[in-house]
Amino acid sequence: MYQNYNTGQTQFILNYDFTVPKNHITRLIDIFVDSIPQEVLLEHKTASTGRPASHPAIMLKVLLFAYSRQTYSGRKIETMLEENLPMRWLAQDHRYSYHTINNFRKSQHANILIKKAFIYFSLALKNHNLISNDAVFIDGTKIEADASKYSFTWKKSVQKYHASLNGKVSALYEELVEKQVVKAMDLETVQSASGMEVISENVTEEISKLDEEIKQEPKVVKGGSPKKRRRRFLKKAKRLLTKDFIPRARKYEEAEKIFHGRNSFSKTDHDATFMCMKEDPMKNRELKPGYNLQIATHNQFILDYGLFDNPTDTRTLVPFLEQFHSVDFFDHIVADAGYGSEYNYTSIIDQFEKKPLIPYNTFLKEQKRKFKNDPTRPQNWEYNEADDYYIDHLGVRFSFYRYSTRKDAYGFKRDIKIYQADKVQVSPELDELARTPKGHQRQIQVNQTWNYYKERIKENLSSGEGHDIYRRRKYDVEPVFGHMKRDFGVRRTHLRGQKAVENDIGLVLMTMNLEKLGKMVTQLSFVNLKNRKIRLLIWTIPNPGVGLFFSKLKIVSFFPASYNSWHRIQFANQIRNVEPYAAYSHVCQPALYCCIFLATRSYALPSFETFVMISLT
Repeated sequence: MYQNYNTGQTQFILNYDFTVPKNHITRLIDIFVDSIPQEVLLEHKTASTGRPASHPAIMLKVLLFAYSRQTYSGRKIETMLEENLPMRWLAQDHRYSYHTINNFRKSQHANILIKKAFIYFSLALKNHNLISNDAVFIDGTKIEADASKYSFTWKKSVQKYHASLNGKVSALYEELVEKQVVKAMDLETVQSASGMEVISENVTEEISKLDEEIKQEPKVVKGGSPKKRRRRFLKKAKRLLTKDFIPRARKYEEAEKIFHGRNSFSKTDHDATFMCMKEDPMKNRELKPGYNLQIATHNQFILDYGLFDNPTDTRTLVPFLEQFHSVDFFDHIVADAGYGSEYNYTSIIDQFEKKPLIPYNTFLKEQKRKFKNDPTRPQNWEYNEADDYYIDHLGVRFSFYRYSTRKDAYGFKRDIKIYQADKVQVSPELDELARTPKGHQRQIQVNQTWNYYKERIKENLSSGEGHDIYRRRKYDVEPVFGHMKRDFGVRRTHLRGQKAVENDIGLVLMTMNLEKLGKMVTQLSFVNLKNRKIRLLIWTIPNPGVGLFFSKLKIVSFFPASYNSWHRIQFANQIRNVEPYAAYSHVCQPALYCCIFLATRSYALPSFETFVMISLT
C-alpha cells in the first residue's frame, strides 16, 4: 500500500510553523550570536537615512550555518535563504542577495566581529571549566590562495630589472644634461617615475621650441639641419621615456611596495605569498600562492587564529602570541620544533613570562647515543670553566679569542663567543692540528645564551609534567587541521585579500567550535541513561526574593553532575544562597547524577524554579 498521490490536486496546505529540532546546530548558533553584546555587534557609525542596513547578528548567523553545511558560495547561500528551512528559521525569514552576503564577510566590521566572537567563546569556555590553565597548543598550516599558481612576481627579478632600468635612465639623463635639455637633479629623483615624468616634460617643451625654429629655416640646409637632428634625438628620448621607462618604473615601484618584506606575491591576490604546500601531488615542491594559518587550541577548541604571509612558522610565533587574547590563561606554550629559536624562547620567557615546551630542530638528534659519543662536536669537548678554554678530542686547546655580535635580517642580535686554537700547543703535532689546511688558526663559535635555552628546554621536556603535556599536542591541535581540510573541504581560500581571507577562515574555525560544542551537548543527552535504573528526586525552589524572574520554562540540556560543564557552575551560582542547600551539595558531588534544568531559553540560565535530580544506580 502506498500513500495517496494525486498530481492534479486542487488543494495545497502550507505549514507556517518554522521550527527546527532542539538539538539542531542552528539553535546553538542562534544562542551564541545572541550572547554577544549589542554594542559589539553593531557598528558605531551607520547612515541615518535610506534603507536600514542588514543586522550583523543575522548575517553572522547565516554565514555560520552556511559554513556548517560546507556552503561557501555567496549565490548558494542566497539560495539557502530561500529553500532551506533551518536557514529561514535562523534568518527570521529575511532574504539577502549574494552582494550583501559577500560585502559583509569581506568588511572590516566583520573582521572585528569575528575576532571578538573568539574572545567571548574563549571566555565562556574558561568560565565553565571546559579549558584548564595548564597549556595552550599552537601549530600552523598552509592554505592555498584563490589565485593562479602562474601569477607570481619575484622580488629578486624585480630588483634585477629595476637596477637595469635605472642604469639606462641614468645614461639618458646624462646625455640630456650634456645637451642642455634638462637641469641637474639628484640621482634618486632621476631614477623615480616622478623624476622621469619631469624629464619627459622638459623634453616635450624643447621639442616644441625646435618645431617653431625649424619652421623659420629654409627647406634645404646645406649639410643638413642640426636642429632637425637634435629634434630626432629628443623624440627618440621622449618615446623611450613615455613608452618604456616610465611604465616600467611605475610597475617596479608598485611591486616593491606590495612586497612589504616578502620575496614574492601573486598578481591575482597581492596579499598571497608563494610557498611550499603540504599537498604536493607532483612531489616537486612546486610553490603556490597561499597564506600561513596559525591557531591556538585547547581540548581541540580553537581559541584564536592568525593569518600571516610569512611561510616559516619561526617568525610567526611571537606576533601570534602578541595578538592572542587568552595567553594569560595558560602556564605553558606548546608547539613543535618548527618554532624553536633563541628569539622565540627569549620572548616567551621574558616577555610573556610563560614556560615553553618547544623542542629545537636538533633536539631529537642530540638525544641519540651517536651524537653524544661523537668526539668531533664541540658540545662533547672538555671545557675548563675557570680558565675559559676548550680541548678537543685531538688535544688541541681553544682559548677565548673575542666577542662577536650577529644581527639577523629581522634585527635580532645574538652574542657569540669565539674561541681560537692556541698558536703554541704542547707539541709540534698539535701545533699542526691547530691550523686549517690554508694555514689559519682554527676557530669555534659558542652561543652561551642558546646553549642555556637548549638545556632549559631539555629539562622541561624531560620532566614528567612536560612530557605528559607535550604528548597531548599530537591529538589536540593536529586533528583540527585534518577536520578543516577533509571534513570542511577548506584546502583553498574562497575570497581574495588578507582581511577577507581572515574572515573566511575565522568563520570556518568558529563553525568547527560550535559543531564540537553541539556534539558534546548532544552526547550527554538521555541516550547515556539507557540500560540504567533511574530514581527521580524532585526539589522545588521557592522564589527567594532575590530578584529572580521566571518566564516560560523549557528543558535546555542534560548532563552528568560529574561533568565539569558551565551549566552546572551557572546553576550552582544561582542557587548558592537558596534553600534547600542540600540540593546544591548534591549537584556538585562527583557522583553518577544527571540533572535536567528547566530554565529560560538563554544559555546564561538567569532563573530557575525547579530541577530534577536523577540518581543512577
